[in-house]
Amino acid sequence: MEIIKLRHPYKQSEIPAERVVLVLGFFDGLHRGHKKVIETGRELAEKHQLKLAVMTFNQHPSIVFQKVLPENMRYLTSLEQKEKHMAELGVDYLYEVEFTSDFANLPPQNFVDQYIVDLNADYAVSGFDYTYGPKEIADIAHLPGYAKERFVIVTVPKEEEEGQKISSTRIREEMSKGNMEEVTDLLGYIYEIEGTVIHGDARGRLLGFPTANIKTKSTVRLPEEGVYVSELKVGDTWYPAMSSIGHNDTFGAGRELTVEVFILDFHRDIYGEQVAVRWNHHLRGQIAFNSAEALIEQLKQDELDTRAYFKKKTSK
Repeated sequence: MEIIKLRHPYKQSEIPAERVVLVLGFFDGLHRGHKKVIETGRELAEKHQLKLAVMTFNQHPSIVFQKVLPENMRYLTSLEQKEKHMAELGVDYLYEVEFTSDFANLPPQNFVDQYIVDLNADYAVSGFDYTYGPKEIADIAHLPGYAKERFVIVTVPKEEEEGQKISSTRIREEMSKGNMEEVTDLLGYIYEIEGTVIHGDARGRLLGFPTANIKTKSTVRLPEEGVYVSELKVGDTWYPAMSSIGHNDTFGAGRELTVEVFILDFHRDIYGEQVAVRWNHHLRGQIAFNSAEALIEQLKQDELDTRAYFKKKTSK
């Protein structure tokens, strides 16, 4: 897959000459609904012997439209994760357009001319709710007027689960409740974050549960605070683990939010490693215990519950 980063206004020489099926969307989370849109594009590309291209943005449009600070955005997938998913889905060209004010202010006709027609699209594929400007003048219903029969418009209907639309918003809502099985079902894969192992205060080691402290970017969306059955990827290997998201309230109020991972039967030093964490199952919420001893007893139970989860999973 070739990644092509565009900043408005781009030069036509930056665009590959091949005719393409162009799939449009932001695709935060790359959930089952998004995959249906991309797979529709792939089927068209294979049928008509065209290249499959996807156009997305380097940041969420609300950073420009609603003046949200970039560091305050919380994404389900980083740009790097999105690139990995796109490659796995068979995308030939991934256009990452910088979502600047100049780009955001393009009139709908200019957007269609420059970012569909001039990207050599024979087909433009999107979800039913895709917009490319103010919704009242730049939704799917208005697209044929701007297209002027220069490309074929393919609109993918909404994907539903139990009568509800599968959406990034719904996934974020389920994450905020710790409903990770529901999140997994909507995404089509286990939710995953990336980070770096850093030195913590070593309190877990003193409690008998040494943890890897994971530093994540401020833009990473974390599940609800609590204790989870999880997995940690070190190198190319996933290890069963239990993880905590919280402020360690047992040891005082006002502490910084941390992500700590206790890896089952693991005894290596991994400080400084780039790792990933999967969030399989919510065990319990965060509790401020009356003593370290009470916390240790609960952690022992959490470990038993975690081992039971993986034993049940492997026996299926």
